[in-house]
Amino acid sequence: MSTQEMYTPSLFDVTEYGLPSEEEPKKRTSAKASDKAKERAAYLNDRLHYHAYRYYVLDDPEISDAQFDELFHELEALEAQYPELVTPESYTQHVGGGLSNQFESVAHAARMYSIDDVMNLDELDAWLDRVERELDTSPSYLCELKIDGLGIALTYRNGVLVRAATRGDGVMGEDVTLNVRTIKDVPHTLEPEALKHVTSSDGLIEVRGEVYMPKESFLRLNEANDAAGKSPFANPRNAAAGSLRQKDPRITQTRDLATFMYALANMDSIDVSDQMSFLTWLTEAGFSVNPNVSRCDSAKSVHEFCEKALSRRSELPYDIDGVVVKVDSFAWQHTLGFTARAPRFFVAYKFPPEEKQTVLRNIAIQVGRTGVLTPVAEFDPVFVSGSTIARATLHNIDEIRRRDVRVGDTIIVHKAGDVIPEVVGPVLSMRPDDSQIFKMPEVCPSCGSPVVREGSEVAYRCMSIECPAQAQERLIHWVSRPVMDIESCGEKMIEALLDAGLVHDVADFYHLTLEDIANLPTGRYYQTTDKVHNEGDPILVGKTVAQKVILNISESIKKPFARVLFGLGIRHVGKTVAEALVKTFGSMEALITANAEAISSIDGVGPEIAQSIVDFFAVPQNRDVVERLRKVGLSMEDTSAETNPQTLAGYTFVLTGALERWTREEAGEALKSFGAKVSGSVSKKTSFVVAGEAAGSKLTKARELGVPVLSEDDLAKILETGMVEN
Repeated sequence: MSTQEMYTPSLFDVTEYGLPSEEEPKKRTSAKASDKAKERAAYLNDRLHYHAYRYYVLDDPEISDAQFDELFHELEALEAQYPELVTPESYTQHVGGGLSNQFESVAHAARMYSIDDVMNLDELDAWLDRVERELDTSPSYLCELKIDGLGIALTYRNGVLVRAATRGDGVMGEDVTLNVRTIKDVPHTLEPEALKHVTSSDGLIEVRGEVYMPKESFLRLNEANDAAGKSPFANPRNAAAGSLRQKDPRITQTRDLATFMYALANMDSIDVSDQMSFLTWLTEAGFSVNPNVSRCDSAKSVHEFCEKALSRRSELPYDIDGVVVKVDSFAWQHTLGFTARAPRFFVAYKFPPEEKQTVLRNIAIQVGRTGVLTPVAEFDPVFVSGSTIARATLHNIDEIRRRDVRVGDTIIVHKAGDVIPEVVGPVLSMRPDDSQIFKMPEVCPSCGSPVVREGSEVAYRCMSIECPAQAQERLIHWVSRPVMDIESCGEKMIEALLDAGLVHDVADFYHLTLEDIANLPTGRYYQTTDKVHNEGDPILVGKTVAQKVILNISESIKKPFARVLFGLGIRHVGKTVAEALVKTFGSMEALITANAEAISSIDGVGPEIAQSIVDFFAVPQNRDVVERLRKVGLSMEDTSAETNPQTLAGYTFVLTGALERWTREEAGEALKSFGAKVSGSVSKKTSFVVAGEAAGSKLTKARELGVPVLSEDDLAKILETGMVEN
């Protein structure tokens, strides 16, 4: 049974009843005190199990770590007062976590426990006193940073990585081996010298630690999600967990995950006697180990480490939420043992969340390079986690609704991952009586064009091709090789053209003069050896490069209609879709006047793409750009008109390697003119693979699948006759 099937909220299922008030259990004043305690304990257990499920399994928490800790400590206090409330089902007896049904479940070599935490230095001192009383001595402690990531267990047999699993429920974890293999700092084989210290008879060891996402990677990922109209990750920990649990390891590979290892499943599987020696062994074996550790021999030195870590947490490139204090000696650890849910020999000193109150003055709208409208909170400046902040993204309208923030609210802000300013939510008791629910604008604040919200997307977009906020990306796309192939006109030149006010949309390229381009500044001289230029003088494009650009712009007028359509940058319309549209409608006029139903009837063009096309041409500015392109001579009709007989219809070709007589794109266009389909990947449905020089994996796969392989000479014969020889 999956975790989702196992989890059934006992009292307050939020999907049915909504989240009840914390005051609700206190309203029944007629109940006895013990009944109230039972009711409150049941409520707390329900909330803790629910929020743990959202945090560990769904990677989608609804409350902060601090709020979760408050619920947990209240339950602990209740159970301390009424011991009869402690049951095997109580969350205080469980290891936090769970198993999803997305991956195969595997058993850990030994149970992966949770960790008890303390919330202040007084509670930390109480734990230190308890340890010293039980051991009847003052042991050495090792202080390590508490990484805010996802627990992972790596199993090696004779030094070779054989399995990686999440913590799961502590006994069983999720097998994520393929994904973990893509993490750069996870060794696939251990260093031979380190293996000499492995003492297990079967050569198996299981080391444990955290998978985390660096702060910069987290920022880039959320920026990409914003640009794509996707929901943001709440914090680096959830981003790391979501990235590790991808079904496609190639996605995990792009997420820039990293690890810190620090624990061992069985202490007797390696010939070391204490935690510090074990960390040294991990480093020698090839693992990443956090260097910020310290052996402490007194409560004072433990305090100093914790206070230093708290003061410097914002400087670290990764997120931490506390310090783990461990008894260093493995022998003393064995003596102290475990509770039902956690070891007695270490504890987590949790940092207090740094949250500040301020007043939300405005919700501004930014237009991104892909046309996405992003609401941004502007509030009175406030100092948080080492710097002053006055703005924070609100991501999209759904996030504003979920947080229920309004202009004029007193809001709580913090830094997600100690880096990214974030609005936690409003202080409802301080909300002004005249507050208004925020509404997204109906027109783009950058260009005044209508905005749309496509299908189930959370993002609103400006569809105008003339929108200044999107200009650079659209212009770069237009000059790229698959579109107009305007060589020598790169990103820096386009930036210079925009800065000079010479281009605003793609039609402006065709009105540029030689002098316009030659006199563009591309930089400044910082050191000169001649008498002509001085330091700080502009470096101009020059006549030679300008002539090449003008020539390539002129040549681009000859490009076929499909490339023009692709170049407009209509959302969801790539090269293949553009070719299908041209083949079906034949002209720009026919496409502009087509409705969504007619467009979506084309094979490979669904309702979402069709609506995007209709929305694009509904914008007057976009139709104006098309008309200006028509006037300078760009093709607005399919001129091929099937000049070749469609004798290759039904055949699928894949081109790989370097061809001498054509580029692969030219060869593909020639094959398509005879009705063939040209694919980018090899499958059992592939008819032929054309292999040029230095053909790679596609040629290998063709041979594995038994797909016929053609030479460039074979291709020449096919294009000459339009026929495939049997």
